[in-house]
Amino acid sequence: MLQVCPNGSRAEGVPTSPDEIAAAVRAAVDVGAEDAHLHPKDDAGADTLEAFHVAETVTAVRVATPSIRVGVTTGAWTEPDPVERAALIRSWTVLPDHASVNFHEEGAELVAEALFERGVAIEAGIFSGTGAAERFLRWPHAHHVLRILAEVTDTDPETATGAAKALLHELGTHLSRPILLHGEDGGAWPVLRLAVRLNLDVRIGLEDTLDLPDGSPAADNAALIQTARALLAP
Repeated sequence: MLQVCPNGSRAEGVPTSPDEIAAAVRAAVDVGAEDAHLHPKDDAGADTLEAFHVAETVTAVRVATPSIRVGVTTGAWTEPDPVERAALIRSWTVLPDHASVNFHEEGAELVAEALFERGVAIEAGIFSGTGAAERFLRWPHAHHVLRILAEVTDTDPETATGAAKALLHELGTHLSRPILLHGEDGGAWPVLRLAVRLNLDVRIGLEDTLDLPDGSPAADNAALIQTARALLAP
């Protein structure tokens, strides 16, 4: 599975309005994306979980690309208080298909429980270099997540694949949940290539990297997805 992550928490050079995000996802789907992970933005361009903005963004993407599943972030930077984050999720009027929960963040279990209550599937975000893997594996509902979003935070292209292998070792193989492995910035393409070799789910987009594998700037999300799709081809 190839997921597009079109914006992330970057401040510049990424789609921010619902229409811009929807157009970016549509273009990415046209060249091979099969799923989307979004960061809804408020009027100032900051990531938000506010019901109005989540509804606007998710609806715009679904209208543009009704064939794919749409997910959103619940990262702590959207709202530091996990109790308030859970309350915002409970206030959503339009539900995404899935949402990521970062298990190194305080109150991750509270946020995940709110998503379960709303019937929203969970991508369990497990960052390398944190205690997230151990914490997630202790969680009684680990077997019920949609997938594990294994996030390699090492941006050095020379060492990112080693960090990815260490993270996969931490997660083990006994959960039988799909794993989406991805890196960021300089580590994005080396980690994606490793994920392809291991037959894992992958993602790419301007959230993860602004560059193509040769180091040249990517024109847009579609260019990144098109390149990733070529790497996935048998």
